[in-house]
Amino acid sequence: MLLLSSCVGQAPRDTSKTAPSRSTGSGPSVTFRTSPTTTTAPSSVNVYAGAGAGNLSAAAKRAKSLVYVPNNATDTVQVIDPKSFRVIATYPTGREPQHVVPSWDMKTLWVNDDLGNNMVPINPITGMPGKPVNVEDPYNLYFTPDGAHGLVMAERLGRIDVHNPQTVAFERSLAVPCDGVNHADYSRDLSFFVASCEFSAQLLYINMRTHTVAASIRTGVPTDMMRIRGGSMPQDVRLSPDGKIFYVADMIANGVWLIDATRFREIGFIHTGLGAHGLLISRDARYVFVSNRNEGSVSVISTAANAVVHTWRIPGGGSPDMGGITPDGKVMWWGGRYNGVVYAMSTTDGRLIAKIPVGAGPHGLCVFPQPGRYSLGHTGNFR
Repeated sequence: MLLLSSCVGQAPRDTSKTAPSRSTGSGPSVTFRTSPTTTTAPSSVNVYAGAGAGNLSAAAKRAKSLVYVPNNATDTVQVIDPKSFRVIATYPTGREPQHVVPSWDMKTLWVNDDLGNNMVPINPITGMPGKPVNVEDPYNLYFTPDGAHGLVMAERLGRIDVHNPQTVAFERSLAVPCDGVNHADYSRDLSFFVASCEFSAQLLYINMRTHTVAASIRTGVPTDMMRIRGGSMPQDVRLSPDGKIFYVADMIANGVWLIDATRFREIGFIHTGLGAHGLLISRDARYVFVSNRNEGSVSVISTAANAVVHTWRIPGGGSPDMGGITPDGKVMWWGGRYNGVVYAMSTTDGRLIAKIPVGAGPHGLCVFPQPGRYSLGHTGNFR
């Protein structure tokens, strides 16, 4: 399953569409552009059933229970004991480590040193790093569903690079027609994945059967905030449990786009908070946790209603970014990107359990082990 070439068809932009409605009070707002029900998948479907609480693979069961924090401003990875909430180790990395990604078989954790042009393997059984491997611009990392290939999101170079997941040898590149490709998720049947391009406000539809970029769409309202075309800055991408919708966090629009997983177009928008950035699916798949990086809060979206049911604010403020959830589903961890801390919060009531000082720029932290049959990449996208 190789990515070989690019063949792009731009989805038409409907200029008659209005901008997403904005909440004038404290509650969320939702605007549906068309009917969100477009697939035939039954409501009982749960694509995350294999990643339910306690469903650890044989490889994951052997791993130490730890939290790995890449600090992209101090070029280190720090290791936290989730029981004592203390940093127990600090390892130097290359320049700007961005994410810690579990391999497809969960036998290795890969530290993505973006500007250092390497990836550092960590043995999850010992928690110790190994020898860095040269990889160009590894901002983020995903895997093909069969585990045969690693997909390096080379954001700076404008491409997705295909690597051997065991030897990490480079195989080939897919040039992408956008700026800032970095986050993605697969469809319910794993036949395609949707990737976000934060600097050009685009989403790509990458067909895994034809090995091409089959389509792209733009997100956002018609403004020019932060020089982002379209007034949008899409970030994390996660599929809804029923496989019908892709959730896409947007830092500029301050909420989550709903993308029809069949017709690949915007069908709604959920306002969450300033700087909506990271997405986590609860272990029971009932909720999506959204980190609002620019206001220090986490919003909770019901996957049944596609509406915000809670917004939990971090006492004293903060900057929750990317994160992960413990195997039992009770605690979510977030890197405090601008505050040099890591937050441990209850998934039940949002209570701040711990705030742990780390290096500067904590980004894509990884909680490990996590449940699932295999890893599709990022800091914890398991199926």
